[in-house]
Amino acid sequence: MRIWLAAAAAVFALQAIPAHADHDPWSGAPLPPDKSRPIPSPITDHFYVRGTFFNPAVTTTLRVDQSATGANLPGTVVNGEKDLGLDSRIPQGRIEIMFRLRERNRLRVDYFETNRTADHVLTRQVLFGDQTFNVGDRASSSLDWRTFGLTYTYSLIRTDRFEVGTGLAVHFLEADARSAVTAKNERQEVSGSGAFPTIPLDLTWRISRRFALTARGQYFHASVHNFEGSLGEYHADAQYRWKPNFSLGAGYTIMRSFLNANDANFPGLFRLNVRGPEAFFKVSF
Repeated sequence: MRIWLAAAAAVFALQAIPAHADHDPWSGAPLPPDKSRPIPSPITDHFYVRGTFFNPAVTTTLRVDQSATGANLPGTVVNGEKDLGLDSRIPQGRIEIMFRLRERNRLRVDYFETNRTADHVLTRQVLFGDQTFNVGDRASSSLDWRTFGLTYTYSLIRTDRFEVGTGLAVHFLEADARSAVTAKNERQEVSGSGAFPTIPLDLTWRISRRFALTARGQYFHASVHNFEGSLGEYHADAQYRWKPNFSLGAGYTIMRSFLNANDANFPGLFRLNVRGPEAFFKVSF
């Protein structure tokens, strides 16, 4: 649904561009190029909406510790795709929005989620929280993961061809894991949420009037008392400026999340690695 909303926004934005912006309003004759105008590029964009088709591979490591008895016994470390049968690929649409505040300040907003379910016969015994699932049990499992990110960057270097910026980002995370053996009426669910900061670095290179390369990375690791976690995201793409306000591109994105906690809501370990190619269109002004 989000990718179709982005497509509708793109069509509306293109229709809103004056049809005769480069022609004389009286005679209709083409006007000479206005050299005072900056060349449209990711460096001069003050706003964009990007619709992306993302086809990543996913690997998940999960451990849910026992907590009901107070013994805090460690659960079984499982691979979500091999042991629980969760999908290892999750093709989906994504939307990203950027606002440029003055010339050197930018705010990027993005969202990512995975919602996977599986019905799988276990091939080994699994201690999942306060439940023990045995070999041969048919387990119904689901794993939901959502992140909403706000990334602010300040351009330390900004020319008509290069831009380099850094700043601060915050990511709001939410995870929910469930597993059940219906035949035995056994069920376990854990969930957790919170905010996590990262330090971003954004790079842009306008190669020509139509082609540009962008790359960015952000990462942070923290370890406090009974909590250890890290979050990283890395992205690179090539863009073709088909129209002054419309671009097409292709890129590659890697996202890594790690959490190891002794918490009442989510006692255990969670690791999610997402990586894959993407194709996108971008409407910008």
